[in-house]
Amino acid sequence: MAHIKLPEGLPGIRGAMAFRPETAKPLNELVEVLLRAPNSLTPGERELIATYVSSENDCYYCQTIHGAIAAASLGGDEALVKHVKHDFHNAEISKKLKTLLVIAGQVQKGGKHVTADSVSKAREAGATDMEIHDTVLIAAAFCMYNRYVDGLDTLQPRDDAWYRERGKQVASRGYVDVSKEYLAAAAAR
Repeated sequence: MAHIKLPEGLPGIRGAMAFRPETAKPLNELVEVLLRAPNSLTPGERELIATYVSSENDCYYCQTIHGAIAAASLGGDEALVKHVKHDFHNAEISKKLKTLLVIAGQVQKGGKHVTADSVSKAREAGATDMEIHDTVLIAAAFCMYNRYVDGLDTLQPRDDAWYRERGKQVASRGYVDVSKEYLAAAAAR
């Protein structure tokens, strides 16, 4: 049961955003830019960063939905997503992404945990300043999104098929477009 009365039938962040559509718009626009806009990191790589941070924050809804979006963006590779969450150092991902995940994990602990050594290793692995910047911002933003979802104790279904289907929708249509559905439904109530 959520800590406040949220619109029914809208799990996770969707219910919180439908409760306050004025804040939903900029939050969805931010995540659209961070995870889907043109970038040298693929949407799948950026979704893996969001999934990893959400997993480290123990936010079930966010790690599961972003894991599903990552898998949908990576040809359905759910095993890779699980491997990244639990042991990214040995996952079948680029060395550059591994170094960026180290930075993302440091941000998750606190911004001052990011070290010059980690940034240097990311650069050595080929990461650009923009990729390092975006990794830090994705990690910081997902700490906020995770706390938003868990801080309101939103509904978090345990049905993997629901997340898988929703993940495919977001991967193909984007956050802003998909959000129009639940924001319109909430406005009609």
